[in-house]
Amino acid sequence: MLIVGATRGVGCALTEALSDDCDLWTASRAANSPLGSPHIEWDASTDDLPTESLPTRLDGLVYCPGTIRLMPFPRLTDQMFLEDLQVNLFGAIRALRATLPSSKSSSDPSVVLFSTVAVATGMPMHASVSAAKGALEGLTRSLAAEFAPKIRVNAIAPSVTDTPLASGILRNERLRQAAASRHPMERIGQVIDLAGVARFLLSPESSWMTGQIIHVDGGIGTLRRFN
Repeated sequence: MLIVGATRGVGCALTEALSDDCDLWTASRAANSPLGSPHIEWDASTDDLPTESLPTRLDGLVYCPGTIRLMPFPRLTDQMFLEDLQVNLFGAIRALRATLPSSKSSSDPSVVLFSTVAVATGMPMHASVSAAKGALEGLTRSLAAEFAPKIRVNAIAPSVTDTPLASGILRNERLRQAAASRHPMERIGQVIDLAGVARFLLSPESSWMTGQIIHVDGGIGTLRRFN
């Protein structure tokens, strides 16, 4: 199993959760794996994933890298949109392209990608990341159809989660409380919330699921409460 973005946040939590259950390969811009597993130093936004470092069989691929660029639309440049597309969409495409032969060698391969609740629920200041992750959701459904029944492809769409990536928007207690209060569950997400769902999607227990966008968002995407 290959986890891309395994040295921080959700990827790190998932690597730890799976370390006792399967053979793991990891990839990230960092030089080393957090658990000492076989590791590929890779910048997903610019480079092709080195195929010579991959095993001949992969039971799962998880692509975790993402961006959070919250900015008014008039301030967003073409370059900013392109940068977000490079990380969120094209990095996933590069990972999928490189691992496809190894995935085909597995008896029950599963791909897990990460979107955002802001694709399905319009949110101000999210134009660039929503556009990039919206493209990723389209890719998820298209490849799920193309690869069926051999390879399952699903995506997780979280709301704000307590990770290094979100540190800018959760940089003090006031902002953390404000973010928590917007969710019906009255808290922000934790990495274990997302890692647990990713682990399920990688397992045989989800073998009849493909092409799904799973919202793990504290209810913010579908619920409205009246106080």
